[in-house]
Amino acid sequence: MHQYIVNASLQIVPVVQDRHPYEWVDEAIGIIKQSGIKYDVGPFATVLEGTYDEVVKVLLAVNEYLYQRGCSEWISNIQLQVRSGGDITGDEKTAKFH
Repeated sequence: MHQYIVNASLQIVPVVQDRHPYEWVDEAIGIIKQSGIKYDVGPFATVLEGTYDEVVKVLLAVNEYLYQRGCSEWISNIQLQVRSGGDITGDEKTAKFH
């Protein structure tokens, strides 16, 4: 894939009863933070921004982390926007509202 900037929205919805779901979400955000890519935590999802490879690597890492840590079940809602001829950033899409 190209090396332009893409952005994605990731929402993790733990389907668990062993602990509060937010604890799993907080740990998932920790994986995103450790990745070093640009991110913005929102009330329903976290927006990621980086190259396609960087973003996909983080999406995979979050799911692998939840699996390895024993989260019994979760839903990953992912939206990924790719522009084939250049960067696509969150700021480009929302600047007029700030």
